[in-house]
Amino acid sequence: MDDKRDSMTPSERSLRARVASHTSWANTTDRTGRTAKARQAAFDRFERQVDPEGVLAPAERARRAASARQAYFAGLALKSVRARRARAAKT
Repeated sequence: MDDKRDSMTPSERSLRARVASHTSWANTTDRTGRTAKARQAAFDRFERQVDPEGVLAPAERARRAASARQAYFAGLALKSVRARRARAAKT
């Protein structure tokens, strides 16, 4: 293994990764284009979730996928609230 990586603490590795990430984004001209494939893959995932057989009309599949996406993110928000509440209760 790399001696530099072995001598770094987890906190230092995290900071190094953040510097690299910010540098990369600072040099990105088309931010939307850079994330387009990932956003499309996420949208496709919700479409497959609501219509695994591919039998729904495209408009109906899109409506259901939008609802599935909203439900997913609402669930993440709920988990976040619970985690923050649990952390606050420990202090």
